[in-house]
Amino acid sequence: MISPIVSVSREGPSPGPSLVEALEGGAVLRFSDLDFPFSPFEERFVERPFADGKAKNVNIRGATAELRGAAGTAEEQEALRQLLIRYRAFAEALVTRYLPAYAGKVAFAGTSYRPFEVDRRKLSWRRDDTRLHVDAFPSNPIGEKRILRIFRNINPQGEPRLWRVGEDFASMAGKFVPALPGYSPLSARLLAALKITKARRSEYDHLMLHLHDALKRDMDYQANAPQADVRFAPGETWVTFSDLVMHGAMGGRYMLEQTAYLAVKDQADPERSPQRILARTLGRPLR
Repeated sequence: MISPIVSVSREGPSPGPSLVEALEGGAVLRFSDLDFPFSPFEERFVERPFADGKAKNVNIRGATAELRGAAGTAEEQEALRQLLIRYRAFAEALVTRYLPAYAGKVAFAGTSYRPFEVDRRKLSWRRDDTRLHVDAFPSNPIGEKRILRIFRNINPQGEPRLWRVGEDFASMAGKFVPALPGYSPLSARLLAALKITKARRSEYDHLMLHLHDALKRDMDYQANAPQADVRFAPGETWVTFSDLVMHGAMGGRYMLEQTAYLAVKDQADPERSPQRILARTLGRPLR
């Protein structure tokens, strides 16, 4: 089954399964009528990229919301920082309103401004995000947490954000997990001791990193696996667990993104997490 797109109106959830149930089942939630207006001063941020070009995104992180990767005058950079702080508040309000089971349980991390076209240069296959993949962070193990992401297309010229989504996680895992290399707790401890990783890499993190790479490396799978194209119009917001939904970013520029974490134990149904799906695929608990 291909990951479904579930449309949600501003007034409330659409008929059928709850939004939390849909999200945990591998859906992408699409909101077409949520307001996030720009002030006249802020409109410059969608007229040209306010980025220093050293990284593909501009972002804020931490309690101080320090701005990284931005360009422009001091006044413009502070306005962009405030825009990202406001988008983080928008994402928090969305979770509280539409996913109330997660309210107070989600930890909001980095917030990013993404003004550039999806990078179609001849990157290494590992960095090519047009290829179907699930999200995993090499230096930041997450263990028993989920990756929840809230995106918004802010393009002023009518350009959609183009995605493709793949088959359900369990079907994909059944094909790839048996061939993945085994986990080494000793290696995980060494990586953490050398500060190559911010914490000890769990078996889950190990498997997800190797799944990320195996998926991107397999061009036959990329071409022939079950998948569907999705277009997110300007003004649309979409939400998904990016560690569960296979996705590829195919086109578009000017987007806002919020990353958040949710503990597996705080899901409505922890058994639907990739952590538990991988354990069932292996036939034993993960280490």
